[in-house]
Amino acid sequence: MVQKIITLRDVGASDFRFLYNMLKERDSNVNISHKKMPNYTDHLKFVNSKPYSKWCIIKFGNSKVGSIYLSKNNEIGLFLKKEFYGKDIGSQSLILFMNVNPKKRYLANVNPKNKRSLEFFKKNGFKLIQHTLELEN
Repeated sequence: MVQKIITLRDVGASDFRFLYNMLKERDSNVNISHKKMPNYTDHLKFVNSKPYSKWCIIKFGNSKVGSIYLSKNNEIGLFLKKEFYGKDIGSQSLILFMNVNPKKRYLANVNPKNKRSLEFFKKNGFKLIQHTLELEN
């Protein structure tokens, strides 16, 4: 049996559609970054704005399975295609990413409704430090 290896590579133009399709797959009830699904043109503007200090595609063997980023405030975001949940790809990707992007402190902003993500980060050594409240007018 051939062992598949997890690798990371910088996001490029050939990944824009993949990232958009992953965004469509996310549960809108647990999003923290946007309230509604952007159209593809807005998505391209966002990606081309270079919003993160580091943004990588997660590959499992030859397949793109997710993405991971580091914001300018050292916040980590990690998203996997649902079919790759529960295979330890997320944890291995997180460790690899932090090893190649060393920081003294990392944060992960997670919607409190996103139990899966909360448990993932806790399992990987993160601790809850706050819940942030918002009022929109």
